[in-house]
Order: sequence, then structure tokens, then C-alpha cells
Amino acid sequence: MAIPASYRGTSEPRWTTLRQDARNIGITSKFNTMAPMRLPLWLKIAWTVWVLVWIPLYTRQYGVQNFLYFCDLGNFLVAVALWSESSLIFSWQAVGLLFFQTLFVIDLISAVLSGVHIIGGSEFMFDSGIALPLRLLSLFHAVMPPLLLWAIWKLGYDERAWKYQTITTWIIVPVNYFWRPQYDVNWARGPFFREQHFVPGLVYLALYLVGVPLVVYWPSHLLLRRWASHLSSHHK
Repeated sequence: MAIPASYRGTSEPRWTTLRQDARNIGITSKFNTMAPMRLPLWLKIAWTVWVLVWIPLYTRQYGVQNFLYFCDLGNFLVAVALWSESSLIFSWQAVGLLFFQTLFVIDLISAVLSGVHIIGGSEFMFDSGIALPLRLLSLFHAVMPPLLLWAIWKLGYDERAWKYQTITTWIIVPVNYFWRPQYDVNWARGPFFREQHFVPGLVYLALYLVGVPLVVYWPSHLLLRRWASHLSSHHK
């Protein structure tokens, strides 16, 4: 094979010349534009492995409808967000999960320290009828808030998040209302896993679809946006 003229009679190292020629014809352009990894590979692998273990165990214990809980959906979306390093998905999940997951953590800590569930929602963590490994897997509820905040700190906050979470709620909660209503997934039939009878069911559903985005998602969005803005200005 003939040696290209650019390699003959040059004093530069052959690799330097090769790289220059590759650059000239655009071979290395896609590598030059690749962003460096901002989230650790070990975390991406660990979360993915955990999800693959968690899925069959939760399916056997709770059934497939359990994966329509926002917190469980969040596990799948966070896996996607980790690998894609998507600030939108992390922000979206933060708007939807931070408030409720924080309440869960407060209730869990209260129950551990005092034996009293001051809010409710973590009682299943102390149910001896559920295998201990399954209850330990459910500690993802406590891991999620710091993980989401850390990811936003690393990647930034996407202001479209509250819209995505609102649309998710408008899709998922009506499904929860009509499909296997006895499980009251995401409290689609009433708060704290009890069907309410104060107003007609569809009225409650409509109030839920309007009220939760206004009372939970929008304030969460404002707080996260302000916090991210403070982080950005602090780093400048």
C-alpha cells in the first residue's frame, strides 16, 4: 500500500500526522463533540442492576399495578436519566417525588425512633408479613430525594419539569382510578389508601388532577428553580 505523501519526509510523530489527516477528513469530529461523562459509571451500573433485581421481586409480591405508583415509575425513569444524563428527567422526577418521598422519610424516621407514624405511608416497612429483603429494597424511597437533588446540582434544573409531571399525572391517575381501583394506587380513589365518600368519585378525581399540580408540583418547581438559580450564581 502506498504511503500517503503527508507521512513522507515529515519530522512530526506519525500519530500526530495521522490525527491531523483524520481531522481534515472529519473522522474525529464526532469524538471531539462528545461531552464528558458527568455522572459516575458505577452509579449507572449499580442503579440498573438494582432495578433488574427489584422488578421481579416487586412483581411477585405486589403485582404489576404497583409499578404505576409515581415512586415506582420514578425508578425506571431515573435509570434512563442516569444513562442519558438528562436534567429534564431528573427535574421532572424531582417535581413529582421530592415532596411525597420526603414525607415518607419523615414518617419512617418517626416510626423508627418513637414507634409512631406521624404522617402515615411507611407502615408496610414494619409489616413482618413482608419479607425483610423486600422491605429493604423499599428503602429506595429514602435514597431518591438526595439522589434527585444531587443530580440537579450536577446537571441543572429544567423548567419544563412541572409540565411533564402534570401531564404524567393526568395520564396515570385516571388509569389508577379505573384499573384495579381496590388498590387505590397513587390515592386515585382517596388519600391514605382509603376510598373517600365525601364527594362523588369523579369529582374527587377532577380535584386531584387540578389540585395536586397546583398545590404540590408548582411550589416544588418554584423552589427547585430558585435553588438551582442560587447554585448557578454561587458557582459563577
